[in-house]
Amino acid sequence: MSTTVQGTTTAAQAATATKGTGLAADFNTFLTLLTAQLKNQDPTKAMDTNEMTNQLVSFASVEQQIGMNTNLSKLIGLQQTAQLTAAAPLMGQTVEVESDRLSLQEGTATLRLPAADAAKQAVVRVLDAGGRILREASVTLGPAAQDWQWDGRNALGLRQPDGAYRFAVAGQDAAGAAQPVTATVLGVATAASRPGGGDLMLGIGGLSVGFDAVRGLGAR
Repeated sequence: MSTTVQGTTTAAQAATATKGTGLAADFNTFLTLLTAQLKNQDPTKAMDTNEMTNQLVSFASVEQQIGMNTNLSKLIGLQQTAQLTAAAPLMGQTVEVESDRLSLQEGTATLRLPAADAAKQAVVRVLDAGGRILREASVTLGPAAQDWQWDGRNALGLRQPDGAYRFAVAGQDAAGAAQPVTATVLGVATAASRPGGGDLMLGIGGLSVGFDAVRGLGAR
C-alpha cells in the first residue's frame, strides 16, 4: 500500500506573498504621493510640521507591517512543514479515529466498539452513498472494548469497492431498549496533506479526517 505526505505550503505562501505585494504597493504609493506633495506644495503654505511628522509615522508603520508579514509568512511555512514531517511516522500504521465513516481497505474495514455498560448489544449498519443498508450485524458487547470487522461484502455477498462508507451503531440494553453507543474507526494511515493550505488532514484509504480526530494507535 503506497503512502504519501503531501506538502501544500506553497499555496499558502503564494497567497501570503500576494497580500504582501498589495501592502508593498500601498507603501510605494504612499512614497509617491508624499514626494509629489513635497514637490508641488505652495511655498507660501508649506506643509505643517505636525502633519509631516504624522505622515512619517505612518510611513514607518507601513514599513514595519511589511517586515512583520514577511517574517510571519516564513514562520507559517516552517510550522506547516514541521507538522507534515511529524506526520510521516504514522504512514503505514494503524490509527484509531473518530468518524461517521469507516475505511474499506483491501477488502476489510474495522470498527472498535466499547465495553458493555448500559448498552449490552450493538447493531452495526454499513450504508452506501444513498443511505441504503449494505450490511447489518448484531454484536454482543463484552467486558472490554472489541473490534468488529466488515469483510467488504453486502447482504447478498457481493464485494464492495474499497473506499469510505458511512455507518451507524445503535445500542440496546438487556430489555431491548435503545442505548447510546459510540464506536471509533481503525484503519491504516496512507497520507497526510494540507488541502488548499488549510488544516492538516490524515488520509486513511478513502477516508480523510483532521488530526484532531485521532484517538490513538491500535493494532488490528
